[in-house]
Amino acid sequence: MAPRLAPLRARLLARVRAGGPAAPAPTGGTRIGARGPATAETPPGIEELYHHRRLSLVRLAVLLVDDLPTAEDVVQDAFTALFRRHGHRLGSLDDPEAYLRTSVVNGARSVLRRRRTVRAHTPEPEQHAPAPEEDVLLHEDHREVLAALRTLTARQREVLVLRYWSYLTEAQIAATLGLSRGTVKSTASRALDALGRRLEGLR
Repeated sequence: MAPRLAPLRARLLARVRAGGPAAPAPTGGTRIGARGPATAETPPGIEELYHHRRLSLVRLAVLLVDDLPTAEDVVQDAFTALFRRHGHRLGSLDDPEAYLRTSVVNGARSVLRRRRTVRAHTPEPEQHAPAPEEDVLLHEDHREVLAALRTLTARQREVLVLRYWSYLTEAQIAATLGLSRGTVKSTASRALDALGRRLEGLR
């Protein structure tokens, strides 16, 4: 059984209540290589990245697109595009994980655009019953977070998910989304205010 999502709701509420700057992203992480932690001499291969990072990317995509099957498709497409462009070995990429995160965010944006187009021309379909593994990924607290995130703009949602689920810094978020650091900071502030009101209202 896949591990459950980290307590995103608790982290967001704690940040909202603190009212101060976001906690720094965890440091000291290592990249994954074929025989353990990767170094500059042993860059990770796509198989290692897929094995070690696929689930976290699926969880990221779930928070952006709201359903597990679509999230899995988005991540699969990101890995496929990475393989087609760079092959098995990824030595030509400075940061393959950042490349994948950006691909996942862009894939999620495409999904949401297509949904808006479809919904403008067709009735809303019945909601599917979540599969058992989706229930693992979307525990009750996380369903509340998703409901609150849906009330934000797409940009606000992306910024908060990347900050509090993926633990990216403002600079990393700016690079992933193609924004300035100032825009990331102001967007996060407005999003936290709106999300805090929503989550407190659910208590």
